[in-house]
Amino acid sequence: MDDRLKNLKKVMDKRTFTDLEFSDQHQKEIRKKINQLEVSDEEILLAVMQLLIQEKTGHELTGLLRGRGIQKFENNEGFLYTLLHRLEQSGCIETNWDESGAKYYWLKDKGRKLLNKAEQKRTKRRFVFKELLEG
Repeated sequence: MDDRLKNLKKVMDKRTFTDLEFSDQHQKEIRKKINQLEVSDEEILLAVMQLLIQEKTGHELTGLLRGRGIQKFENNEGFLYTLLHRLEQSGCIETNWDESGAKYYWLKDKGRKLLNKAEQKRTKRRFVFKELLEG
């Protein structure tokens, strides 16, 4: 799949984007707008809890959240660790240090129950929006 996408990009570069140029300023503005896309704290919390169904390190979580387009913590890694600490204090996640000094996080039963409730609420909300848009 990756090779096909690379080939598609090469073809598009040759045909579609030959006359297209972006100034450095334009590129900076585009990046700024992309980074401004706000994800609510509720959505971030939901994503973190979904990812912690299986144990992860903070570093792994950062990469996976970045893969989901969540960048709120990019220049503020404390945001993620503060969230993890709150989840730990509330009894939703458990942590453990391994021999190498890496700290692992995973959901406890309380966290799984809250995650299920949040996902059900989210699904209901989507259903209501879909009904409104289609009806």
